[in-house]
Amino acid sequence: MLDPSAVQIHFADLQEEIIGSSATNPREAIGRAVRVLARLAGLLDIPVTVSAVPMPGGPRLIAEVPEAPVALRTGPSAWDDPAIQAAITGLRRPVLVVCGVVTEMVILHTALDALAAGCTVHVAVDACGGLSARTEQVAFSRMEAAGAQLTSAASLAGDLVRDFASPVGQQALGAVFSG
Repeated sequence: MLDPSAVQIHFADLQEEIIGSSATNPREAIGRAVRVLARLAGLLDIPVTVSAVPMPGGPRLIAEVPEAPVALRTGPSAWDDPAIQAAITGLRRPVLVVCGVVTEMVILHTALDALAAGCTVHVAVDACGGLSARTEQVAFSRMEAAGAQLTSAASLAGDLVRDFASPVGQQALGAVFSG
């Protein structure tokens, strides 16, 4: 079980220009999982951070990403940018859920750096997309070997809300099944 007051979610590079490069998870599936995570965040008062790489005309995030300031970064990890790292660590929530594209770069390095900084890291695999099944599996294996927990949006809902008969639980369950 996870205490929602200890959790934060980081959405990375969920940009229209980049999400199409996912060869492992279709855009619709990623969007559905991101929507579930966004609804859980709103329902349970879980703060979110969003990072993106600069694009001509600005980053165009997919509609499912929750409203939040978008921090632009140029490296493969949120930890590469001091402002993003400060935003994440400044929340003082030790459990970081990460998701986005591409798994082999931004998710891998953000997860490894967050683990090295002392965070507990959960990777929502259904809200991630990789360049190939083979290379994404290697990235998941590296993260897991370093201590990250691989999970899904639905599993996180079950970890965060243990009573689906409660009003909050009903809404969380609704988020999972309506995507």
